[in-house]
Amino acid sequence: MQISARADYAIRALVELHARGGGPVTGEVLAEAQQLPPKFLEGILTGLRQRELLHSRRGTDGGYWLARPGERISVADIIRATEGPLASVRGVPPDEVSYQGPAEALAPVWVALRQNLRSVLEGVSIADLVTGELPEEVRRRASHPEARTSRIR
Repeated sequence: MQISARADYAIRALVELHARGGGPVTGEVLAEAQQLPPKFLEGILTGLRQRELLHSRRGTDGGYWLARPGERISVADIIRATEGPLASVRGVPPDEVSYQGPAEALAPVWVALRQNLRSVLEGVSIADLVTGELPEEVRRRASHPEARTSRIR
């Protein structure tokens, strides 16, 4: 799985918002705090507002704030809002893919992959990121000896 800049920036902006008490906070302040490109971030924030993760108000007292408590916004919610489904195969949900012959066993591999992504990304809220109190499963997976090794050669 590749995490796009759009998803990374969106997560960082919402974490920053939660850490600041919810807002309203301007996009400019969020961009500066997280060292993000302001114009690109504004587009991302607009998309998050349209997908009902943020509220916004214009004017001198304007800015963005979370549409629901940070404990109820998962990393998965943000990735889905910015990128779409967590996992797909050629644009199709893994459970709708089928193969023939020797490749037939590949379909459940894609379903299992999606479940693992869900298990991690749905289990971490932006509040967890702010406090650093990650779920035990995430801490265990991250501390596995092979977790930080790239197998690309």
